[in-house]
Amino acid sequence: MAATEETTDQPEGPRRAHPPGAATPADAGDPSAGEPRAGDTGAQGPGAPGPAEGAAADARMPRWLPRAVVLILALVACFQLGSWAFHQLIGLLVNILIAFFLALAIEPAVARMAARGMRRGLATFLVFLGVFVAAVGFVVLLGSVLAAQIVDLVEGFPGYLDSLIGSINDTFHTDLSRLDIQDSLLHSDWLQKYVQNSASGVLDVSATVLGGLFKLLTIGLFSFYFAADGPRLRRALCSVLPPRKQAEVLRAWEIAVTKTGGYLYSRGLMALISGIAHYIVFAVLGVPYAPALAVWVGLVSQFIPTIGTYLAGALPMLLAFTVNPWYALYVLGFVVVYQQFENYVLQPKLTSKTVDIHPAVAFGSVIAGTALLGAVGALIAIPAVATMQAFLGAYVKRYALTGDADASTSRPRPRRRVRLPGRR
Repeated sequence: MAATEETTDQPEGPRRAHPPGAATPADAGDPSAGEPRAGDTGAQGPGAPGPAEGAAADARMPRWLPRAVVLILALVACFQLGSWAFHQLIGLLVNILIAFFLALAIEPAVARMAARGMRRGLATFLVFLGVFVAAVGFVVLLGSVLAAQIVDLVEGFPGYLDSLIGSINDTFHTDLSRLDIQDSLLHSDWLQKYVQNSASGVLDVSATVLGGLFKLLTIGLFSFYFAADGPRLRRALCSVLPPRKQAEVLRAWEIAVTKTGGYLYSRGLMALISGIAHYIVFAVLGVPYAPALAVWVGLVSQFIPTIGTYLAGALPMLLAFTVNPWYALYVLGFVVVYQQFENYVLQPKLTSKTVDIHPAVAFGSVIAGTALLGAVGALIAIPAVATMQAFLGAYVKRYALTGDADASTSRPRPRRRVRLPGRR
């Protein structure tokens, strides 16, 4: 018993230090002593990052994000710059488009003259000279009509005013005189303000006229270069394309030249026929300014489809009404009859080999061109649509109609009679 008490009463010695992760003597018999417990992150090596360093690494910006942001900003800046440049150059681009279609229109005539040995530049100059002379003649004829009408109106204005004042005095029993009215008008404040505004508006009109002349000069220069250097321009354009694309571009160019030139030539011939026919009628009826009115009707009726004839016939009807009210009715009847003759007899024969566009498509194209580019769009709408139609017709594949589709588009067949049994 004494030995046992001595053993139990001995003081405790220093405990051994156990390395981290090693099982203690108390845990030696525990099979789960070496496994990590729930919630215990365990010991980490000296080179492993801590929890804060791992979160910082996860929140770091990807390397591609700054480059993507810079690329997006650069694209937006390029788009804004291109939009600004396009709006600044829209006038020049429209002039170049008009010049291009004008060059396509005169290309056949220039090519024919060049094929006969004439220099292409000289041929282009002669064609432009003919167009310029025709345009000046048209403007002079219309100007003579307008100037004469204005002179007649100014000379007859006092008589018209006296007649109006006399009718007012007789109706309302007043005592008005033309001299008193003229004095009150000359000394009125609104007339002085109108004169001042008109004086300032003269500068605006002058600037508009000068701008129009500069635009015509720009269109003429570009169209001259396009027509004179047409083969060189085509070679320069095709030199940057592969051989297969070169053939397609040349084919599209030839289609555009054929359709645009054919449209203008056919319209010019129909304008000549229309002008001669209307001149004969105006001369027989004694309508004043018959040559100018015939040129007006011929050009306006042909270059404004469907309703151009009726718009052009309004001015001759007005002048014919001043001669005799019945003459205006005669002019209207001839305009309607000639329009039907042109639609069903003359136009199909002249445009069958050049431009064959449905009247509804032509009218819709003119409206769309007017909405986009104004009067310029109305002039180039039909050649553009004809070129597009020919281009699609050359490349779009067509198929034969099936039996049902052919039957639906053909005339209805007469019904067969069914004989009932027992009846003859």
